[in-house]
Amino acid sequence: MPLVPQPFRALVIGSSGTIGSAFMELLKGNPSCSAVYGIHRNSHSPINYQDLSTIEAAAIALANTGPFQLIINTIGILHSEHWMPEKKLDDLNAEQLQMLMQVNAIGPGLTIKYFSKLLDPAGAVMATLSAKVGSIEDNRLGGWYSYRASKAALNMLIKTAAIEFGRTRPNNALVALHPGTVNSRLSKPFKGEQIGRPPADAVSDMLKVLLSLNKEDSGTFISYSGERLPW
Repeated sequence: MPLVPQPFRALVIGSSGTIGSAFMELLKGNPSCSAVYGIHRNSHSPINYQDLSTIEAAAIALANTGPFQLIINTIGILHSEHWMPEKKLDDLNAEQLQMLMQVNAIGPGLTIKYFSKLLDPAGAVMATLSAKVGSIEDNRLGGWYSYRASKAALNMLIKTAAIEFGRTRPNNALVALHPGTVNSRLSKPFKGEQIGRPPADAVSDMLKVLLSLNKEDSGTFISYSGERLPW
């Protein structure tokens, strides 16, 4: 039996980005979604992983709008104007590694800590966008050291929290969600426009998966197609 009831209330974290804004549009038009809220770095209750203190503050500010039956965190970083993913070990540097760990692992981990308190204990799903390249078992090409490591760390945080939730919040599922390649600013330097999908198609696929999840899916790494991915 799916954990997300109908109707349901949703929260999109990182709602100003390509995938986040697409989720907002999709949920606003979904007849089963009775309310959807979005937060980002410039929202009324801002959340910015460059300032980790904003995470708890944003969760506290939104406490009276809960509970939510669906929370989706879309925040992440792959590259910046200063650097691109590493092609070889000699490209590895502390600044890039620290930044990606903070945005892709530490920030989302603390978001689970504080925002999971806004989940409906009777039944809810919290999904955090991860990436297939974060799979240690599936790593066959190498490279992209910081991004791979940060997503692998994120996956471990989700898996570990899900084990705890199995004891303390058995009707709440935590999952790592792989969106696939989406036409976005993040994927553009890597031929995203040629090999990716439109954001609307990607979020439609992901929402179908999220609304079908049950207790047994908590603590799993799931693709937009519903396939379980190896850690």
